[in-house]
Amino acid sequence: MPATIKDIAKKVGVNVSTVSRVLNNRGYISDSLREKIEQAMVELNYQPNEVARTLFRKKSNMIGIIIPTVAHPFFAELCSHLEDYAYRHQYKVVLCNSQHNRDKELMYLNYLKANQVEGILMGSQTINVAEFSKIALPLVTFDRAISDQIPYVSSDNYEGGRIATELLIGKGCRKIAMITGSLKLPMLSNRRHDAFVDAAKKHGVWYTVLETDDYGFNPDNYEGIIMELFSKYPDIDGIFASSDVIAAHILKICHQLDKKVPSQIKVVGYDGIAFSAVTAPPLSTVRQPIREIAELAFDLLMKQINHEPVDCVNILPNELKVRQTT
Repeated sequence: MPATIKDIAKKVGVNVSTVSRVLNNRGYISDSLREKIEQAMVELNYQPNEVARTLFRKKSNMIGIIIPTVAHPFFAELCSHLEDYAYRHQYKVVLCNSQHNRDKELMYLNYLKANQVEGILMGSQTINVAEFSKIALPLVTFDRAISDQIPYVSSDNYEGGRIATELLIGKGCRKIAMITGSLKLPMLSNRRHDAFVDAAKKHGVWYTVLETDDYGFNPDNYEGIIMELFSKYPDIDGIFASSDVIAAHILKICHQLDKKVPSQIKVVGYDGIAFSAVTAPPLSTVRQPIREIAELAFDLLMKQINHEPVDCVNILPNELKVRQTT
């Protein structure tokens, strides 16, 4: 049978409450006695009951993260930084993939509350704000502004879209396109599209915009749209992709159609995820400060948990990385 707290107390010759104080780091225990109790735990292979400890301390040191899919490189990098930052602050994470499924997202919200997470970081939102209010937990969103009462962290999407478009125009492009996610969704990333249109109009450059499917994570959908773009407008000479993943598929189709990058067509992406530097050719992109977004989102959540004031709007600057596709 697994060792219990009573077994530890018996082995060391102390009462159960003394062992409990060591487990929960409460009250004074001499260093020598603490060492004996911890050594007994090792020898007996004692595994603390985390649920019981959480109930006792009223603190789980767990946070929940809900994203559309960890398969997308942007969310994978973001979650990697979040997990690392949480670990360094002695927190554990529970990662949930919503797949943009309303029922699944609601189920995860209720699951996280039932498992006593101390707060939630959201990169997905298919349910209405009232559902979040029912959860009554500290909440921070990234790249989504779902309420003026809920803090969010984002890169500067408008400025990012502007510098991407200005790069294409500055490199001599005069017939440009943007491939973006669905503009019907209330996403902060739609500001990239706004900036693209504004910059094209400002410079008197011909432009067109194509949208992916509603949630924008379907590679087959990307390639169909790219082929459609080149079929309708074979003389397109510049494309701004709203993500590096879409940009990578553009480079693939350009290779298939023997369109030379960057001499015939220039491509710029958005996100600055790791593989953007190793595409063929290496991709020019607007790099989001992914690590900084993760750290700020976590810090905002911790401040809420500790009942400290926070700013609801948190926008971080991007960086233009000019590589060989422009």
